[in-house]
Amino acid sequence: MSGSGRHTTGRQVLVAVYAVFALAAGARSTVQLATDLERAPFAYSLSAVAAAVYLVATLALRRTTARARRVAWLALGFEAVGVLVVGTLSLLRPDWFPDQTVWSGYGVGYLFVPLVLPFVGLWWLRRHAQVREM
Repeated sequence: MSGSGRHTTGRQVLVAVYAVFALAAGARSTVQLATDLERAPFAYSLSAVAAAVYLVATLALRRTTARARRVAWLALGFEAVGVLVVGTLSLLRPDWFPDQTVWSGYGVGYLFVPLVLPFVGLWWLRRHAQVREM
């Protein structure tokens, strides 16, 4: 497979993973907010934010324009900070998180994929930005 083929396949895999997380986080937060909002409004709202970030990342990573790449950088950077901040808060203030969110416990409920995913995405964006410059 040529370098271009690997580039496209890697992007497709990344987009697919982000799409799955957008769907999973979106469905989970929608159900939680609709059926049990009073139990954990802060935590469930953070799940909705995570779903929105995953959706933006999915759409930006699908495109190859310079603008889409900038949006992807911002979305993945926000996601990285979000999972680190929410993960830390969920350990320091468990009373704020009476139920799991996508990012609580650094994504423990999702096998820590939410912790690793933004850094893989940022690495991929950086790596393929360098390939273009060569």
